[in-house]
Amino acid sequence: MTIKKIKNKLKITNTKETVTFKAVNPDIRSSLYNGNSITVNNEDVIYRGYKSWLDLAQVLNCRMLTPEKIDDNFVLIRYEKLNEDSSFHKNIVDKEEKYGENSIFSKIHKNEETAFIHYYMQALENVKIETRIRILNLGVNSGDEFEAIQALSKNFENQELIGIDYCSSAINAAKEKFKRSSNISFYTHDINKLDELELGKFDLIISIGTLQSSNLEFNKLLMNIVQNQLKRSGAIILGFPNCRWIDGEMIYGARVKNYPFSEMGLLYKDVIFSKKYMQQKKFRVTVTGKDYIFLTATSISTTKQNH
Repeated sequence: MTIKKIKNKLKITNTKETVTFKAVNPDIRSSLYNGNSITVNNEDVIYRGYKSWLDLAQVLNCRMLTPEKIDDNFVLIRYEKLNEDSSFHKNIVDKEEKYGENSIFSKIHKNEETAFIHYYMQALENVKIETRIRILNLGVNSGDEFEAIQALSKNFENQELIGIDYCSSAINAAKEKFKRSSNISFYTHDINKLDELELGKFDLIISIGTLQSSNLEFNKLLMNIVQNQLKRSGAIILGFPNCRWIDGEMIYGARVKNYPFSEMGLLYKDVIFSKKYMQQKKFRVTVTGKDYIFLTATSISTTKQNH
């Protein structure tokens, strides 16, 4: 079945219903690129792998269900049409609790998403996490990023971690999660007013999907954080969401108002500004990731010392 036919079928399919179609069994061949013609039962057919069908499911806002084997040569591909009204982004609650303990967002566990955790752990390794004694997380929510540090760092017990978020219920959940870790502190506070907390400077600052919030002035806030909260020998990890959370799925591609499709201009504008600014401040910068774009900046002077 062609993509056009699948799209047309989805148009007349209700939310949560399943669309099925026959396809060549991807396991029939190895090391074969998508689009190659192969002969099956004296018939020429087009080969496509499971990754191609999984990518198409995301593009069409569907969940790919477990395929059913028809025979050794063919399988039944199954797509479930997602309920876009259950999107976290359309979650209508009090603004303060949009990211709260009882919100749809609280059901999202980024550390279980390979496209997030692989690149985040890579960034932590890049900044040599065990050497970063004072660590600040802006927009910490319930503390997922601290769990990864706890798992990775060989020096965790000697590190001081501080998490800040404006959502009180999320902070309470984080405090409960890390109640046995005396080296971790959490504050309910507006990151526009960090100076009020008098926290000093940090060896590492992390912010995942927070600085781009509509109520924050990204460029000004980033410069203020680097100048006032980051040590000259420090490092910074910024995570820019390039995905949407819909009906239990992390769907690739940033979405902005007035566009019915993924448009990443604003995302890359912030990434490019951050990269240029950190380079001006004599930091070595890398940009990695996919569903989350990670900008990692480490002091050049520190890097030279470590070598």
